[in-house]
Amino acid sequence: MPVPVPRQRAIPAVECGQAPAASPDSGPSKEQAPPGTYPAENPTTRRENPTEKREKPTDTSPDTSTGTDAGTGRTHTDRTQSAAPTNLTVLLIEDDPAGSPIVPDLLDQAGKPIRVRTARNLTEAGRLLTDDVHCILLDLALSTPAHGTGDAEDHDELAVLRHVLELAPRHAVLALTSSSDAERGAEAVAVGAQDYLFRDELDGRLLSRAIRYAVERKRSDSAERRLAEGRLRAQENRRLERGLLPTPLLAGSPLRFAARYRPGRSRALLGGDFYDVVRTPDGTVHAMIGDVCGHGPDEAALGVELRIAWRALTLAGLCGDELLGTLQQVLEHERSDDEIFATLCAVDISPDGRRAGLCLAGHPSPLLSRPGEPARLLPYDNNGPALGLLPGARWPRMQVELGAEWSLMLYTDGLIEGHVGEGRERLGQDGMVEMVRRQLAEGLAGEELLRATVNEVRELNGGELADDVAVVLLDRTA
Repeated sequence: MPVPVPRQRAIPAVECGQAPAASPDSGPSKEQAPPGTYPAENPTTRRENPTEKREKPTDTSPDTSTGTDAGTGRTHTDRTQSAAPTNLTVLLIEDDPAGSPIVPDLLDQAGKPIRVRTARNLTEAGRLLTDDVHCILLDLALSTPAHGTGDAEDHDELAVLRHVLELAPRHAVLALTSSSDAERGAEAVAVGAQDYLFRDELDGRLLSRAIRYAVERKRSDSAERRLAEGRLRAQENRRLERGLLPTPLLAGSPLRFAARYRPGRSRALLGGDFYDVVRTPDGTVHAMIGDVCGHGPDEAALGVELRIAWRALTLAGLCGDELLGTLQQVLEHERSDDEIFATLCAVDISPDGRRAGLCLAGHPSPLLSRPGEPARLLPYDNNGPALGLLPGARWPRMQVELGAEWSLMLYTDGLIEGHVGEGRERLGQDGMVEMVRRQLAEGLAGEELLRATVNEVRELNGGELADDVAVVLLDRTA
């Protein structure tokens, strides 16, 4: 934040059109007190002083609670006036053995009295610094706490301010200094105070305005810092999530690849759906798509773990039932709850691209389209259970003939479970097949086909889909 330009002096009371400022050696003058009040105490400012003892008539006596400072042995009095509630509470930290207040009477913006508590040292300040304190007035002439270390901090003129900022990092701080030491006040602002004022030129109007300004500036600074921290975390999360999305390994393969991914979570880039495509050294192309039940960050993290495990197992030479059995073991060890499961569809396309093996673990069957034929779903009669449901389950591998030219679309159930119109009817696999057939007839392919499919599903649903959506498309041209 920019450091405010130091003021040469505060505005004297005579220039503000007010009565003369209260002197350091005396409290509020009798002329300043409203009619009907006792000269000993002006009700427009409620002071809480460890040494203060004043008597009031019994018929107007305020509620009083008294406590003793364990660190100093001093007694402080907390006075509250039910007839004049306060909006702002100020903690004054000043070293004044004579007990003469240096702060004049204060009113908030609504004309209500500002409550003032007084502490003579940092120990008392720590006890009086409750959540209802809005601003701290710190006299820079306050004695520095003794450390006995002999280091540079013992000779730091602003050491007491640094201690207060550590003690109250969320509170606004106003530094009080003498009019002959403006440079020290500017240094206090540079260290972290919201502003500085000259203690020998204070008046109620100036100080009240400065307190309100300091409180609002602290709130603004805190809000800006939280906003910046939130943006930074969001950027880091987006970078992390982008890094967790797969990079297909298809070098040397004639197949074309396209994918679309839309997480169901608001403001997220990654959901519980996952996919991957790799080509092994023998020329076989392996593709996979899966869905972890649920939509939260834990499910997204588990989906990433399963995808990475699938890639590692595939590159290690595992396939079909052996691979899915090992993947189920990974799921059982990594899931946070025994009821969490995952569906999965895995295909392995032969090096010549004309046939493929298909394994389904509770997942919708892929969609195959070929020139001159209507798009259709691949067989799913031998669909095995989802991963994590049945210990020792088996997942048969089916052989599928693809032909010389084809497109194979793998998808998660988020694509088919959206509603159609305002009723309860869902799109379903049959509705998706008809939609894709029409789009293929219009000449759409690759990225355009996937984009049009996802957009139309969203439009039919009347807005964003509740579930994650992942779609993978593999094409082979003659």
